[in-house]
Amino acid sequence: MTGPSPAVAAARSAVRATLAEQDLLGERVLVACSGGADSLALAVAARFVVPRHRGTVGAVVVDHQLQSGSRRVAVQAAERCGVLGLDPVQIVSVDVANTTGGVENAAREARYAALFDAAAQTGARAVLVAHTRNDQAEQVMLGLARGSGTRSLSGMPSARPLTRARPSQAHVAGHDAGPILLVRPFLGLGRGVTEEICAEAGLIPWRDPHNQDSRFTRVRARRMLDRWDGELGPGVVESLARSADLARVDADTLDHLSQEAYAAMGPMPWSVHSLSAHPAGIRTRLLRAMALAGGAHAGALGSTHLRALDDLVLRWRGQGPVDLPGLVSAYRERDRIWLRSSIPS
Repeated sequence: MTGPSPAVAAARSAVRATLAEQDLLGERVLVACSGGADSLALAVAARFVVPRHRGTVGAVVVDHQLQSGSRRVAVQAAERCGVLGLDPVQIVSVDVANTTGGVENAAREARYAALFDAAAQTGARAVLVAHTRNDQAEQVMLGLARGSGTRSLSGMPSARPLTRARPSQAHVAGHDAGPILLVRPFLGLGRGVTEEICAEAGLIPWRDPHNQDSRFTRVRARRMLDRWDGELGPGVVESLARSADLARVDADTLDHLSQEAYAAMGPMPWSVHSLSAHPAGIRTRLLRAMALAGGAHAGALGSTHLRALDDLVLRWRGQGPVDLPGLVSAYRERDRIWLRSSIPS
């Protein structure tokens, strides 16, 4: 009797290892399924692994309502999850508002909010999403294009707390089993593996037209990766994903050291002498933490703001306050840094 194919074995091993690492074996989890090859393959692997460790696995399908026929696609994805044996399976429709962050960002926020609600309602400890090594490489490329720092270049972690960016309309009271995690078991697997699994299982995945729409930044990044792979030789995806792993170790270390330093700084005002004693990698993180504690908006707080704050510490020549996003200002008096609201009285 032959065992599973290499693709199936790799997927099962990835799911088992990631769940064990996050202490989720034996727990209820959900698979976020779009009906595409990656998420269907994840559903196949999770359905095999989770019950063998006395856990339960369901699925949630998010209908973003951004394309004609999206409801039909969602129903088909839910039906396939049901046939595979996932239970419960639910479809959640969301409204995506095209904000200043763009459709991609708004869709992501709406999706994660829906995933959080679905997990809370079903008592799931985690939601599994099917980001692959290719997605990780694309994330690193986008970070490079934006000129981002170490944390952004570290890509996506294998697990993180799932939070809700939008106010919830769902009743989630009573979910007290601890934080809900967003888990990515497939970050070490290439996209080709998921295609093989679907073919072996007799599943015909949905091909999202948006994955060919060059209006979306991620689609352009994907095409550029393909070009790099052809011109620089195979292995670009693996190299970028490996770079993300290395950057994440460094970013985690710097974050840990800066958290310790922040706790030691005490309450405002903050000593210029103490701040300047830290190396730039720690000091920048300290200044960011201080700005956020003072009410600055995290999403809009960028490197320009942090450089201006650093100038208050290292290159102060009597310059005035630094305006931060969120109607907050930072200013220096003698050897102290202060933050104050800049809302007009």
